[in-house]
Amino acid sequence: MQPWRFRFIANENKILLDCYTVLDFTDERGEIGPMLLGDLGANVIRVELPEGSEARNVAPYYNTTNTTTEDDLRSLQFVAFNRNKRSITLDPGNDEDQRVLEQLITKADFIFTSRGSRELAAFDLDFDKTSAINHRIVQVIVSAFGNDGPHADLKGNDLVIAAMGGPVSLQGVADRQPVRVSAPQVWRHAGVESAAGAMVAHRRMLKTGKAQFVDVSAQCAMTWTMLNGMDAYAIQGYDFERSGSFMSNMSNPIELVHPTSDGYIVALPNSKVIMGSMEWMIEEGVVDDSYRDIDWLQYDATIREPDAKPVNLAEGNRIVEEFLVKHTKDELYEFGLKQGISLCPVNTLKELLDNKHIKTRDYWVASPISDDIKTPGVWCKPSIDAISIRQTAPALNQHGSQIRAELQEGTETKDHPAPEGDVLPFDGIKVADFSWVGVGPISAKYLADHGATVTRVESEGRPDVLRGGVPMKGEPHINHSQFYGDFNTSKRSMALDMKSPASIEIAKKLISQSDVMIESFAPGAIERMGLNYDEVKKLNPSIIMVSTCLMGQTGPAAGLAGYGYHAAAIAGFYELTGYPDRAPSGPWVAYTDTIAPRFIQILLASALDRKRRTGEGCYIDVAQIETALHFLAPELLDFQLNGTNHTRMTNRSSIAAPQGCYPCTGEDKWCAIAVDTDDEWMALAAVIGFDGASMPTNAERLTNHDEIDAAIRNWTSSRSAEEVMQTLQHAGVPAGVVQRSSDLLADKQYKHRGFYRYHDHGAMGNVPYAGHQYRISDYDNGPRGPAPLLGEHSYEVLMELGLADEEIAEAYASGVIN
Repeated sequence: MQPWRFRFIANENKILLDCYTVLDFTDERGEIGPMLLGDLGANVIRVELPEGSEARNVAPYYNTTNTTTEDDLRSLQFVAFNRNKRSITLDPGNDEDQRVLEQLITKADFIFTSRGSRELAAFDLDFDKTSAINHRIVQVIVSAFGNDGPHADLKGNDLVIAAMGGPVSLQGVADRQPVRVSAPQVWRHAGVESAAGAMVAHRRMLKTGKAQFVDVSAQCAMTWTMLNGMDAYAIQGYDFERSGSFMSNMSNPIELVHPTSDGYIVALPNSKVIMGSMEWMIEEGVVDDSYRDIDWLQYDATIREPDAKPVNLAEGNRIVEEFLVKHTKDELYEFGLKQGISLCPVNTLKELLDNKHIKTRDYWVASPISDDIKTPGVWCKPSIDAISIRQTAPALNQHGSQIRAELQEGTETKDHPAPEGDVLPFDGIKVADFSWVGVGPISAKYLADHGATVTRVESEGRPDVLRGGVPMKGEPHINHSQFYGDFNTSKRSMALDMKSPASIEIAKKLISQSDVMIESFAPGAIERMGLNYDEVKKLNPSIIMVSTCLMGQTGPAAGLAGYGYHAAAIAGFYELTGYPDRAPSGPWVAYTDTIAPRFIQILLASALDRKRRTGEGCYIDVAQIETALHFLAPELLDFQLNGTNHTRMTNRSSIAAPQGCYPCTGEDKWCAIAVDTDDEWMALAAVIGFDGASMPTNAERLTNHDEIDAAIRNWTSSRSAEEVMQTLQHAGVPAGVVQRSSDLLADKQYKHRGFYRYHDHGAMGNVPYAGHQYRISDYDNGPRGPAPLLGEHSYEVLMELGLADEEIAEAYASGVIN
């Protein structure tokens, strides 16, 4: 492997970010963010104390007696999230090392830190000091609740932050404690979001010429995993309730998870699944011939009505379950692919590693431990050499001498553009947004909220399905859904019927004037419209085009259509959410729809930065499942190396105890309590009156978890959730209220951060929109405006595209604009 040179070469960039240097001072809280910038070409230097980063000591570990394995690489989480980084150790007490640190800061573009980490304290990385050294630096800090504010100093870990961020309140079943995903997710969400925030801040720096400070809140990042639950209370007047694996919040909830002969599968009991399986059902005696004559499309139309005729949802669900349970997950998955219906297995880690589609796309890469041990690979397939894996996770100080030598070589001066003043980061960028539902619209919203002109293309004949989704403000209406609203802030809407040749010509005009095009149609659909990349780049050679779908544009399962809950099943998250003695509950609604946009946002900002430097565009294929699997990377390594079969554990941890959500006074009120250390355990035991010394080790507490839970429940059940949190936090124990949207809207920390932003919507009035997960120092970032009404800006867009009045009139009269 060639050493990576610490050098900027103007206008010769192929990999997206290979002209930038990142200094990584994070511990396990945020380390994935710098890694993703490294994947895109940035020169990432992990700066560590002589004893190494705390990130090197995070479970799970490689349990081996193999003496060739470095002790400082025993953390599988570190191995998973530190590729494409180099390591140097510096001693804060050494004058020469202090000079090296100052040199590194001088030459860097980004600094990533974790609030409260020993690196942050030891190196005194105060933003005022780093920006005095480098007046164009972008410094990022990742923390549980934010860098300042009334909750900034609360102790937070995976369970507590997920509880206070909101998703825990929505997951699980009503007769048991609410649950988290049983694999740590919080710092993975926050870490990826930190990279997205850093790229916005870098664009802001280029516009203003000033250093930028980015304050990332893990709590806010987790709130975004609530999707339509983020501000539901303010819109509809009540909170959503957890209902296991049912698609709830409707008059007739739909079961998503169904048993098979060897596990579970996620499938909608709708007309497509029933009609696609009808002949096999008849052959097996599940239904008789008369079921062929039923109007199954009418069944779909009345699926919300419990007493629908001739077949209601209960009957549809019954026949689907009777059919599915006769077959294995793999049989059903393969059958579904052939029939064009979505039958998605609830995969285990082993089944993920064996998935033929993922293998066909050459996704897995060898780990640094062994070529036989696989780990998630690159997370997009671009038309250029935009992303690569060049370096496995580094040993401590592996590159210290190399980096010190490079500092003596000097670097070329970076040719930054002249500052423009107080200008929004993506001001002047135009985006044609042909995507729908979650991933694409959220990705485009990132650019819109930060100044880009984003035109959302949809039609009354094929509106975004989220326009019919709850929460609704008032009566059901195409312009009353905040499910749609939160994902489409700051955009314009053009109602264009894409079925006619005339509409395609208008779409081509929009594309020809855009910097970015985003689409999320099923693979092949955009080509049939004549708008695939080969055609689009003839119209606009420098365009950046992103295609995103569940499984990617190529491979045997490319045609699999579905939503984020289908992808979450295939990607293993259903297997990891719920109770060990029940069927999987699954994460709330469409979990992978909360992961993929974070990755795509980084790609969009990076591709735009490359376009700024080179004038070149590119095409990027993003398979949502391939981004999501990075959030299980340590667990996949743990399974392969140690045989650990990660599955749903309610809220317990395999390495620390006690952890759980405990009942408090009031209806369905809970407080999450999650002990990580022996000291925290002793503090908790003292508060609740338990003999902590009788179970001093984690091993003993894990064995006696039920007994400890009973004691905790006995103490919490007579107290409010807020009192439990405050009492335990004061004692140094991580604890947090399980918050719903009604709680989040009143959360003091969220008010301090200005998380919810209120805008006047054309149909719903003044309503709150969920804000950004980061704050940027000199910039009041947040959604700039409300989501658009359907077709609200059609005339304005057509005028800008240069259509004459007669052409616009004809477009309306013919139904092209609808």
